[in-house]
Amino acid sequence: MHTEDHDDNEFESSAKMSFLDHLDELRRRLIISISAVGIGFVACFSFSERIYDFLAVPITQNLSGAKLVYTNPTDPFTIYMKVSLLAAVFLAAPVLLTQVWLFISPGLYAREKKFALPFVFSTSILFLLGGAFAYKIALPMSLRFLINLGSSFQPMVTITEYLDLILTVILGCAVIFQIPVLIFFLTIFGIVNARFLVRNLRYAILIIFIVASILTPTADIANMLIFSTPMLLLYLLGIVVSWIFGRKRRKKDD
Repeated sequence: MHTEDHDDNEFESSAKMSFLDHLDELRRRLIISISAVGIGFVACFSFSERIYDFLAVPITQNLSGAKLVYTNPTDPFTIYMKVSLLAAVFLAAPVLLTQVWLFISPGLYAREKKFALPFVFSTSILFLLGGAFAYKIALPMSLRFLINLGSSFQPMVTITEYLDLILTVILGCAVIFQIPVLIFFLTIFGIVNARFLVRNLRYAILIIFIVASILTPTADIANMLIFSTPMLLLYLLGIVVSWIFGRKRRKKDD
């Protein structure tokens, strides 16, 4: 009983942060996050050519090894900057997600703050898995379909167009794979519960297909299924997460 009172008091004291305190906290977390990405960018830029070669595999393997083209003399430099920044975001992901946790944690109970390490670990793994899914499965299958569809033509893909595509798909999938974590927070804040998620499953499926249509390079049903299937599985996993932590929060409130 004493422990529950202590938890409630700590939660209430954390909730009393003023609006300016929240802004100051947000500024601090953003500075640390930007600094981490900046350091990662400097480290990755030395390997930018290798990073580009790695990211180009999903398209070049479907072009019989042919190189992509560019139309502006500054394009290679811009491309190396972008791929270094993308790699820096993944490299700094644990730091970025730690800052997210530290910004959100003042609104949590003391017991919930103990999830800091599991949160950082799980979100980092999911972020990397999302990027890996895009690189190893979604992009190769989508690009193979598109290139085979235009087999009557000579493909001449520019590096800028391709990079814009992979940036959208890889970062999009990395963020989408955070669905269970998002549901976890919505649950512990009392915004949703497992019953609500199940009841609104049909709307979730609609939203998933809309997001999939944005991420996929083409609007055909096969490619949409490639993107939407893991999203739906992650949503179902989120329902399980919500059921587990929703029960714990109800018991605590009782």
